[in-house]
Amino acid sequence: MDQPSPSSSSSTTASTTTPLLQHQQPWWRRRLQMKNNLSSEISGAVGDLGTFIPIVLTLTLVSHLDLSTTLIFTAFYNIITGLFFEMPMPVQPMKSIAAVAVSETPHLTTSQIATAGASTAVVLLLLGVTGLMSTLYRILPLPVVRGVQLSQGLAFAFSAIKYIRYNQDFVASKSTTARDWLGLDGLVVALSSLLFLIIFTGSGDHNDRHDSDDDQPRRRSSKRLRIMGSIPAALIVFLLGLVLCFIRDPSIFGDLKFGPSKIGLLSITWNDWKVGFLKGAVPQIPLSVLNSVIAVCKLSGDLFPDRTELSAAKVSASVGAMNLVGCWFGAMPVCHGAGGLAGQYRFGARSGWSVVFLGIGKLVIGLVFGNSFVRILNQFPIGILGVLLLFAGIELAMASRDMNSKEESFVMLVCAAVSLTGSSAALGFVCGILLFLLLKLRKMEFSGSGFNKFKFGSAVDAETSSIP
Repeated sequence: MDQPSPSSSSSTTASTTTPLLQHQQPWWRRRLQMKNNLSSEISGAVGDLGTFIPIVLTLTLVSHLDLSTTLIFTAFYNIITGLFFEMPMPVQPMKSIAAVAVSETPHLTTSQIATAGASTAVVLLLLGVTGLMSTLYRILPLPVVRGVQLSQGLAFAFSAIKYIRYNQDFVASKSTTARDWLGLDGLVVALSSLLFLIIFTGSGDHNDRHDSDDDQPRRRSSKRLRIMGSIPAALIVFLLGLVLCFIRDPSIFGDLKFGPSKIGLLSITWNDWKVGFLKGAVPQIPLSVLNSVIAVCKLSGDLFPDRTELSAAKVSASVGAMNLVGCWFGAMPVCHGAGGLAGQYRFGARSGWSVVFLGIGKLVIGLVFGNSFVRILNQFPIGILGVLLLFAGIELAMASRDMNSKEESFVMLVCAAVSLTGSSAALGFVCGILLFLLLKLRKMEFSGSGFNKFKFGSAVDAETSSIP
């Protein structure tokens, strides 16, 4: 047998080792890598503004939240978390705290809102650094997690439909009269935006292309879909809303004042801590655990199956760290929401760059316009916000489509129904867990020494049973 020449041996070695060396990118280059084209990443950045703007606007008008401070701090949160998690990690308002702040009589003060956020942050930070959040994430049944995601997604979608159909009084937190067909915030504008997004983004399935197909019509269709997908549709709709703000009320130009507000520590009393914890943190903590950590981590694995699933401990610690910094200065309490991740992904965000761009935009607005930017937000077409929120809600709800058995679907739907009816994700979660345990108990095999096997599902591994 002929011996391989030294040159061929070295060639073989080089061809074997070179691909390995190519994959060993420095950590900084991997974090700075953009996973999609620039226009899609920027378009995806506005995917969660359908929830961000209404809540920020409401807290600013009702509870005198300092908009400039909130924009500046959330800008830094966006930039840091985008680079750290390497995916479009959203930064959203803590919804339960916001709802309590404007519904209580009298309304919660800025200091009480801050203490509610800080109290929630302490709990999440402890759950994260001790590893308890990771343990909780591993043992939770997947159908219950899907039920929480489904309920949150449908809740967003229901709110979105109200935004589109009815005028909104955010101060009173209710819908008012039916929206007119015509006008700069009419149904025609909202429905046109909806149709535009459907035409250019479709169902959100970016894997339906047939590049390798020999059929000429299919290749042409695939090329057309790529071109349409490269257009930042959500960004165009959002910019349309900004233009309409100035057309609706030209006096905005004269009311804008340049420069941020002065940032300083809040004056917080013991009563602020008591009110903030009991009225704000207590209902917010279970929602943050479920939707801001558990659901976000599971959704990250669904949307990015080729990447490592987010660590529940890191996400929980991230929420805690953000609020333990910003709340002391009066910034709005924030979290990582599954709806925000779904919305940003839906419109093209595939890397942390999308939220980095969003953070840069917030930082510029906060530094240049400060609190006067609330005049623009107050005139933003609510129908357009409803359209953006609708896509985010539907994308989140569709994460539950992998329930393959009747038992899994039963648990998921009961959990979602209770969550929606009782307006409490925590209540739906408890009912889902109890139902899951009862169904497992029903199938338990008893013997003389006790019971045989009792196998739990988890939020990480789906059950593999099929439809009977």
